[in-house]
Amino acid sequence: MHARRAATLLLPTALALSRAAAGEFGDPIRGLTPDELQRFGDGRAAFEAVEDVVDGLGPVFNGTSCAGCHRVGGTGGGSEMVETRFGTMTNGVFDPLVSLGGPLIQTDGIGRQGACTFVGEQVPSQATIVARRRTTPLFGLGLVDAVPDATLVTLATKEAREQPGTAGRPNMVTDITTGRVAVGKFGWKSQVPNLLHFSAEAYLNEMGITTPLFPEENCPQGDCALLACDPVPGVDDDLEDVQRFRDFIGFLAPPPRLREPSVGFRALARSFAPSRRHGGSYVGYRRLFTQIGCASCHVRSLASGASPVAALRFQTFYPYSDFLLHDMGSLGDGIEQGQATGGEMRTAPLWGLRLFTAFLHDGRAGTIEEAILAHDGQGRAARDRFAALPAEERVTLVAFLRTL
Repeated sequence: MHARRAATLLLPTALALSRAAAGEFGDPIRGLTPDELQRFGDGRAAFEAVEDVVDGLGPVFNGTSCAGCHRVGGTGGGSEMVETRFGTMTNGVFDPLVSLGGPLIQTDGIGRQGACTFVGEQVPSQATIVARRRTTPLFGLGLVDAVPDATLVTLATKEAREQPGTAGRPNMVTDITTGRVAVGKFGWKSQVPNLLHFSAEAYLNEMGITTPLFPEENCPQGDCALLACDPVPGVDDDLEDVQRFRDFIGFLAPPPRLREPSVGFRALARSFAPSRRHGGSYVGYRRLFTQIGCASCHVRSLASGASPVAALRFQTFYPYSDFLLHDMGSLGDGIEQGQATGGEMRTAPLWGLRLFTAFLHDGRAGTIEEAILAHDGQGRAARDRFAALPAEERVTLVAFLRTL
C-alpha cells in the first residue's frame, strides 16, 4: 500500500446515504452498511490517487490514475478517451503481435532510467488490424458482477430458441483469480469475468503496475530486455489497491434514470410531443424500442444473485444489455479476445447513455441516431426498422434513450 493512502477517507454515513437516495452519478449504491460505505470511500481515494514511478508506474503506461480516464459524470464514469489495440491475421488466425508490443498500445513512458529510455509505443507496420476503444463507465457494475454465470448462459439459450437471427453467446474466458473458465461480462468483448480480474488487469495495462494476479510487466514495444532497467522490479502492489478499486467499482450505484415526473424527464418530454401513436410517454417509447427489435439484444432488465453484500443481493436492475457477444458485421473491431471473433462485440449497456457525445466502441458516431444507423450484422434488421420510422418517431425514440 502506498504511504499516501495510509489515511482512510471517512465518508459521513448520513451524507452518503442521503446522496445515494438522491441518485447522482458516482454515488454509492443504496443499502450499504457503514463499513461498506467506508470501503467505498477508501476505494474512491485509491481510484483517484495519482501514481508515480516509485509506486511502480510504468515503465510504459496510458494514465497515472484510474479517475484520469473514468470521469464523465463523476468519478467512475467513462470518457471519450480511447485506447488503441492492434494485431494481424496469419493464416486465418489472429496474432496479437505480442513480440511488437501488442495487443494494447501504452502511449507514454517513464523516460530515462539508467541506460534505458522508456517512451510511448507506436502501432507497428506489421499490424493490419488497428482498433480504438472508448473508456467505458463503471456505474452499477457491482450488480453486473453479481449476476450468476448461469443467468447469462440461460439467456443465450433463450435467445437462440426465440430469436435465432439475433441470438448472442457468452464469451467463455479464464478467470485469473481462480484459474477456472467463467462467463465474461466486462469490456467491449465481454473478455473479463469479474471485477477483481478487471481491476488487476487494468492496473497492469493502463498504469503498468504489477500484482500477484498479473506479475509480469508489459515489454515496451515488445522489447523485454528493457525491463532490466525497470526502477521498481518485481510485484508493485500486493492486491490491496486492486481490492480497493474493486470495492469502489462494485459499490457504485447504477446510473439514475430519468422517470416521469422528474424535472429531467419533463425537459425531455418536449421531444416526445410530435408523435402520439405510442402514447407520447416513457412507457410508450420503451414499447417502440422493443417493437423495432432493439430489446432483442439490449435486454432491459437482469437480476443479480447471491452476494455477500446485501445491497447487491437478488436485485433487479436495468442495464439494457444481455452482456452477450453478437456478430456486428462491419461494426466489429477486428480484435479477437477469449472466444470473441473479430466481428463480435458485447451488447453495449445503454444505461447512462445521456452522458456521452460520442458513441459506439470507437466514438465514430457523433449522435445516438448515427450510432443506431451504423449497426450491422445481427443489428441490421433493427437498424432498418429504425430508419423506416417516421422522422418524428426517430426523434422521440432517441429522446427516450436519453432518459436511461
